[in-house]
Amino acid sequence: MGGPFSLAGKRVYVAGHSGMVGSALVRRLASEDCELLTATSAELDLRDQAAVRAWFADRRPDAVFLAAAKVGGILANDSYPADFLYDNMMIEANVIEAAFRNDAAKLMFLGSSCIYPKFAPQPIEESALLTGPLEPTNEWYAVAKIAGIKLCQAYRRQHGRDFVSAMPTNLYGPGDNFDLQSSHVMPALIRKAHEAKLTGAPGITIWGTGTPRREFLHVDDLADACVFLMQTYSEAEHINVGSGEDLTILELAQAVCRAVGYEGDIACDTSKPDGTPRKLMSAERLRAMGWAPSIPLDAGIASAYRWFLENRA
Repeated sequence: MGGPFSLAGKRVYVAGHSGMVGSALVRRLASEDCELLTATSAELDLRDQAAVRAWFADRRPDAVFLAAAKVGGILANDSYPADFLYDNMMIEANVIEAAFRNDAAKLMFLGSSCIYPKFAPQPIEESALLTGPLEPTNEWYAVAKIAGIKLCQAYRRQHGRDFVSAMPTNLYGPGDNFDLQSSHVMPALIRKAHEAKLTGAPGITIWGTGTPRREFLHVDDLADACVFLMQTYSEAEHINVGSGEDLTILELAQAVCRAVGYEGDIACDTSKPDGTPRKLMSAERLRAMGWAPSIPLDAGIASAYRWFLENRA
């Protein structure tokens, strides 16, 4: 276990290849000399243990990126807690177990920054996991993701498998969800600014005071980090993948308006909640390994907006 892991000539399965993260991994892996394996949810229901076992026995991937998950915002998590807990636990348990059973040499499980305690010290280090209560609005998803990390550690400890976990920060970019009812803050702001520009509205409104700080990483940077870690990282502890920098929601709204070319006012609706004042993950361990993001925020937002115009607007 451990040592450099080459993707050259390997059969590499991206679970969840049609999602924002999975499709970025597919784009990134195109420049590696590997055979890409994918399966749509119609071809393979990852919640079905027998189907997953049969698919793995037939395809026998050498490496697995586990980017498949049932995802959604606060409202979805709150409305469908059983789905978020059951579906995500089934997906990761079936894929990790089948990877073990069919001798996959390496697996990377992708989690989420919501695994950390609600009041974790900032910037959040990997060691903060399980040191305090979770954010109640998405604890179902968080508990499932924590179980995935622990499952990788368990197969490593019991069976000597090189299964690793990476925790991305807030992601954005091509393939994002721009539905105002269920999207995250970045795509919601892009759509708001775009629609205000189209209608000539004098301004847009953001929730809360605009002072909470958030960290963002372009999904293509995440994909690059994942390939780097697949090749070089082999430890039981999960590793954070972030930009190591944050900005206020008001600064984010201003950056989005610049990218969209919208010159109206930005008002803060202080009757709406702010959420956590700050959520920044420590990027120290990944930086020390020699990886850093390469897509600046302004250029990243511009690319996300272009994708929105071509695919959604």
